[in-house]
Amino acid sequence: KQHGSPHLLLATWMGNYIASTPGLDGADNATLRLDNDNVPQPDLVLRIDSECGGRSTVDEDGYLTGSPELVAEIAASSASYDLHDKLNAYRRNGIQEYIVWRVLDEAIDWFILREGSYEQLPFDESGIIKSEAFPGLWLETAALLRRDLRATITSLQKGLATDAHAAFCEQLTNAGGENA
Repeated sequence: KQHGSPHLLLATWMGNYIASTPGLDGADNATLRLDNDNVPQPDLVLRIDSECGGRSTVDEDGYLTGSPELVAEIAASSASYDLHDKLNAYRRNGIQEYIVWRVLDEAIDWFILREGSYEQLPFDESGIIKSEAFPGLWLETAALLRRDLRATITSLQKGLATDAHAAFCEQLTNAGGENA
């Protein structure tokens, strides 16, 4: 209840976005080689394929290296670690967006990297957070917090139907050619 179920819900939301967007890849509990001092295993990763302009790659050993565009953590007992040590490591390594679902606090923090610091992404007037790195990746946090997957996916589908998402798909397809 404190990790497994929230993890599945967030992964399903992210997987739906990946399924609707060419040129993306995701990972669940993958080892991430950021630098010599930081090799975390984030709960979820969303990344643009390197062939489509993404900043991370899969190395010859099968590990993810570099900075994916988005990392997400489910935090219950690990909230302090996720909001301090990991947040700082992700910030230093240029991860553009970082989501932390603080299960015990019933809160979701979505950070964006601006000028070397993380800031919280704001809600819009409908209570939806909209990714800046991934056009169309919308999250109705209230729905996710009440574990209403149907409403969570419905708000995502509204983001997927935007012109911004269509343009992003076209950009990724053009950048990656047949790989996208």
